[in-house]
Amino acid sequence: MQGSSVNTSQAELNYSATADSVADYHSEHPDLRLFGFIVFLVSESMLFLGLFVAYFAFRVVTPTWPPAGTPELELILPGMNTIILLSSSFVIHRADTAIKEKGDVKAARLWFLITMAMGVTFLAGQVYEYNHLGFGLTTNLFASTFYILTGFHGLHVLVGLLLMSAVLWRSRRPGHYSTTSHFGIEATEVYWHFVDVIWIILFLILYIL
Repeated sequence: MQGSSVNTSQAELNYSATADSVADYHSEHPDLRLFGFIVFLVSESMLFLGLFVAYFAFRVVTPTWPPAGTPELELILPGMNTIILLSSSFVIHRADTAIKEKGDVKAARLWFLITMAMGVTFLAGQVYEYNHLGFGLTTNLFASTFYILTGFHGLHVLVGLLLMSAVLWRSRRPGHYSTTSHFGIEATEVYWHFVDVIWIILFLILYIL
């Protein structure tokens, strides 16, 4: 028992020393990783912007939009999916707050797991919708753009889930995430907010307008 206490105290001292060294390093060398990540998301936004412009261009030059014979899109399932995805942004923010303010890794893990469950539910809902739409990828121009826009967004949701999985895996290491070292959690939260904003735009232009 005494040896265990000594080992625990030594681990705490090592963790404290690591945290102090990280804080000292960042005070002398600004951490630009998050800035670089945001620049990456801006480039991703340009890809989506190009798809949005193409969608509206097709809509303007097509006499009837959606083309005649296209089954009407249902709003109930996409609406529920929207609520789930938007709510998940608040959930993942709780993880970011837990690690930044309290250094509570366990709480951060819990909020990440809940967010992942909501993200998986969103993708499952999207797959279910695809199977009941009544039109396919090559049915007409509207169908093609619909699948490309929602599918590309779904791919980004999947990437977000993989990022969360990576954060959870790395959180197993003691001291990897703390109040002074939390880039992985923060970057994943920013990415997830980006995914949510893109979906809001998609929901409006595809289902509402």
